[in-house]
Amino acid sequence: MSNANRTTLSDEWTSLQAYTLAVVCVLVGLAGGWFFRGSQSPVSAAPGASARAAAPGGITAEQMPSPEQMKRMADSQAAPLLEKLKSEPKSGELLANIGNIYYDTQQYPAAVDYYQRSLNVQPANTSVRTDLGTAYWYMGNADKALEELNKALKYDPNKPNTLFNFGIVKWQGKMDVDGAVAAWQKLLETNPNYEGKDKVQQLIAQAKKHSNIKSGTQAKPLPQ
Repeated sequence: MSNANRTTLSDEWTSLQAYTLAVVCVLVGLAGGWFFRGSQSPVSAAPGASARAAAPGGITAEQMPSPEQMKRMADSQAAPLLEKLKSEPKSGELLANIGNIYYDTQQYPAAVDYYQRSLNVQPANTSVRTDLGTAYWYMGNADKALEELNKALKYDPNKPNTLFNFGIVKWQGKMDVDGAVAAWQKLLETNPNYEGKDKVQQLIAQAKKHSNIKSGTQAKPLPQ
């Protein structure tokens, strides 16, 4: 789950810690479904992939660190940036990078805090605001997720990954198939070369199928 805004691992961090976090991010990505980071390029994950699948080196979900260990790992990686923050308290990029560390280790309340502080400095950063909305979703707050994603779209109405995540929350969080499909169709119309085009079309088909099943009608094929 690479991110253009993400800081590199600190040299003070051990290679084992770095490797473990990388594996965790792979498994979180598989378990997290379709979501994309604000500035991340789409990377296809096989539908139905399980977090129990073996990760590089044979590590499985059962061998992953506990939440407490994950937090310690995040705190360890964030420490150099937090120290630097003392002399650059208004650095939006630095605050966002710290937020990314906590986001990737599933420490979502901490990620939200740093993303919000970053946005206080750079409110028009749609990548950070998209990540903030997605973090709220993972915390179980669909309303706040949509609020932040909507704000991001006001700054950049055609931002593809924001539209993508907006559709996911509309569908899975609000059962609003029409709203989800509208967001995804806008994504395809305004970003014809979107790398995740096939994935978006698949989601549109799935959402329409579920809607038709619920209403008792037969799903219609997508136009070619």
